[in-house]
Amino acid sequence: MSAEDGFFRGILDSLHDGVYFVDVNKRITYWNKGAERITGYESSEAVGISCSDNLLVHIDDKGINLCKAGCPLAQTLMDGRVRETEAYLQHKSGHRLPVFIRVSPLRDSSGSIVGAVETFSDNSSKAALLQRIDELQRESLVDPLTGMANRRCIDMKLYSRIDELRRYGWPCGLLFLDIDNFKIVNDTHGHNVGDRVLMMVARTLSSNLRSHDLLGRYGGEEFVAIITNVNMAKLHSFANRLRLLVEKSSVVTEYGTIRVTVSVGATLVRPEDTVEAAITRADLFMYNSKVGGRNRVSIDTMFEGNGQDLIKKGWSAGRLVDKGLVTSNIKFQSLGKIEPTRLPKKGRTMKR
Repeated sequence: MSAEDGFFRGILDSLHDGVYFVDVNKRITYWNKGAERITGYESSEAVGISCSDNLLVHIDDKGINLCKAGCPLAQTLMDGRVRETEAYLQHKSGHRLPVFIRVSPLRDSSGSIVGAVETFSDNSSKAALLQRIDELQRESLVDPLTGMANRRCIDMKLYSRIDELRRYGWPCGLLFLDIDNFKIVNDTHGHNVGDRVLMMVARTLSSNLRSHDLLGRYGGEEFVAIITNVNMAKLHSFANRLRLLVEKSSVVTEYGTIRVTVSVGATLVRPEDTVEAAITRADLFMYNSKVGGRNRVSIDTMFEGNGQDLIKKGWSAGRLVDKGLVTSNIKFQSLGKIEPTRLPKKGRTMKR
């Protein structure tokens, strides 16, 4: 080895990344110190063998062996193109390491391909960082008990839906659901049973929504569902079906079978709504269902049996006044009965 070769090899050996050369037959001709450190294989174990001998057993995130299908090094030897990819190599001790790989062709003075160089870096810290970012995102947007969207996620999604309504006219409905007499469940059977009831309700609701709808836990025993592409008739149908399905669900415990019901408030989102205004309106109609006897749906616009909206006839919700007053002209009960009703002007005094 010439002094010049020794100089350049010294530079390569000082690199943190792994570097190795192969000839046109894919036989390894050089293996630097970085490659030794990352893989656990000494230069003497790697130099002279063919990379097709599958020393590092590279696989992609689907478990496909790259040395047998889609090897970037073999492809570069054929067409001379630079390639980059992420893969998982097998360390000498047997465990898998995520690595970032870059392959470049080696050419002689005439431009002919005489080999290739592969550099690879340990991606473990990046993978751990990405995993932690994903965990943090989940923690910030997902309710830890139910695994559903949390209040922050609901607010973000509703903000987007209101923006879509303003921009494109895409209709959107909102359901506010509250488990009836949930405090009695907790006080009688304990919070562990209460948590199981919450999970049962959450799963019943989420399992019976469409893929593009969103269900979230808004707090305590309250849930909010954002229903896209609906009119008032469809929204009422959704709400009443969910109410009925919860009523027909149960949790078997050591204390026996526990059943609960939900009171529901339903409203169509309006272009002038803020997130807070839409949620408050749906919440107030839910409270209207509580006042009316629980286990029912209150909705803010009346429609005929054929689904024809009667807004033009004056049947619509009153405006929010003084940060929380609302007048609802109608209430849909579980059997479909329509009754005029008015929400209280003062704070709520009844148990939910």
